[in-house]
Amino acid sequence: MNARVSPSKESNLRLKAIDALQRNLGYTFQKPELLELALTHASVAEGARKMADNERLEFLGDRVLGLMIAETLMEVLPEATEGELSRRFHTLVSRETCADIARRLELGAAIRLAAGETKSGGRANPTILGDACEALMAAVYIDGGYAAVLTCFKPLWEAAIHASGDVWRSNPKSFLQEWAVANHMGAPVYSLVSRKGPDHAPVFTIEVRIDDLPPQSATGKSRQEAEKAAALGLIEREKLN
Repeated sequence: MNARVSPSKESNLRLKAIDALQRNLGYTFQKPELLELALTHASVAEGARKMADNERLEFLGDRVLGLMIAETLMEVLPEATEGELSRRFHTLVSRETCADIARRLELGAAIRLAAGETKSGGRANPTILGDACEALMAAVYIDGGYAAVLTCFKPLWEAAIHASGDVWRSNPKSFLQEWAVANHMGAPVYSLVSRKGPDHAPVFTIEVRIDDLPPQSATGKSRQEAEKAAALGLIEREKLN
């Protein structure tokens, strides 16, 4: 049975995590309360004592991130069409990308969560990480201005920006989802067609549909693998890349 972490020890661990986060970010807040607010998840405010959380900052951070990515894409892709810019933009501001940046910053350990959310793995939850990353960006924006945002966050997104042209290969499901959004279509729907083979070596067949496009099916050793293959097949068939 695991030993229970005392509140004081947990608080000390989180303070160390916050210091590490600021080092990784390369920024020290003039107003530490902004950082604390950015790191406070809504689950903390669900108890009897009402407390401010990071949702409003997340709202602002989403817009600041959008401006940074849009500006950067215009700079690095001067001949790209609006469609290509839009596809890359949606990938770069997605929950998956924000969560990946949060992991690189080791942001999860610094988030303030309710005990139940912590026990259920909230510090590794992509949605919580992505939202906190956007809230953190807003906090830097308020504390130090847009120039500070560019200094802190633009380098973190650089690799993703340059790789975004090949995301259809590495993450076809995300690419297909963002393509559908950019083209005002419904989200891709993945359906299980069949599951064959023994339990130790199953073969899944998955079909993906988007609005009136013909469906695309593929097989895989897991449902996730088959969904990825189906998405990739649809992208290649329709020449969406």
